Amino acid sequence: MVSVHSYVNATTVTSMTRPRTVHDSFRFLEALFDVQYPAPGDPELASRIVDLIRTTLVGLDANSWGIDHGTWSVPVHMFPRTDVPVLQLSINSSLPYEHHFALGGERHALRHVGVFIVTSGNVGHNLRLIDFGRGDPQGAPRRRRELERSVSHVDFSRAVPTTDYLVPLAYLAGRSAVAVQSAATFVDGYERGSLSMTANAVAGA
Repeated sequence: MVSVHSYVNATTVTSMTRPRTVHDSFRFLEALFDVQYPAPGDPELASRIVDLIRTTLVGLDANSWGIDHGTWSVPVHMFPRTDVPVLQLSINSSLPYEHHFALGGERHALRHVGVFIVTSGNVGHNLRLIDFGRGDPQGAPRRRRELERSVSHVDFSRAVPTTDYLVPLAYLAGRSAVAVQSAATFVDGYERGSLSMTANAVAGA
């Protein structure tokens, strides 16, 4: 998992045997704070990822973080029995989109060893402009080549006041480029006027 909620000044991968469930949000429903997702980690795979990636130095996170709600909110539905190992890769906030594209492409090799790669973020995420009385109109999917150009769009800063929520899309785009395969949109649309729950996938991810 690449989670927007591990947006730090380094690239690390969780390497603990049992990553803790991190509750790093506030003003959410109490039920979300009750969630525990005790999925196992995989220290051996973490070391393999460190050896695989050449774009940047990757550190092993043995105890400082865990899996936050940008990660556990996905497998808690996909793998509710918590029988699938989960590792989380942090996003280096100091590096440009080109870096994240390249890193996403390097991770493509992991699919050959049975690793399912998921990135978690939102192409529209402005909590201050949520309109709870508004419906959920359909939105247009993003094209890979338009991702970098989107930052100059007049509404970019309104859609994602901080770019952290958009960066995970660069990892998927990098994967798509290396696989020479377009990402398919399987969930499309916007919610409450300022949140996008658009989801894309590359086959064999």
